[in-house]
Amino acid sequence: MTAGQRQLTELDRGEALRLLGSVSLGRIVFTQRAMPAVRPVNHILDSTGVIIRSHSGAAIISEADNARGAVVAYEADNINPNYLLGWSVVVTGIARLVRDPVELARYRQALIPWVDREMDQVIRIQPEVITGFRLDGQQPAPVGTSKGQAEG
Repeated sequence: MTAGQRQLTELDRGEALRLLGSVSLGRIVFTQRAMPAVRPVNHILDSTGVIIRSHSGAAIISEADNARGAVVAYEADNINPNYLLGWSVVVTGIARLVRDPVELARYRQALIPWVDREMDQVIRIQPEVITGFRLDGQQPAPVGTSKGQAEG
């Protein structure tokens, strides 16, 4: 590998979940009026899946509030914007509202919303497919600079 070259490595399920658990912010992708919608949310992981909170009027709530649930993707990453090194994980699965009072209480205590708004709903994303990649390599010059500019 030459200086500045990046190598893309696929992550196995275990490593993808470990990395996903190392960050608290991601993006949920769902369908709203037959179009893709993306919302940033914070999350926690547990043995049942990815847990997020939302408010009652959110578009994802109406999608997840049925017996079938909603097919969603959840993406989180940690990619350095200057060097383009890091990782990304995508969980694809079914999102459903959590209704069990004991679980609701536990998740509401464990997952504090990052926005100043009532987030009274809890959604569980049950993973069906988990994919991810890591971009590794020697640290190149920051994006947008030439080698000479980066050195001095």
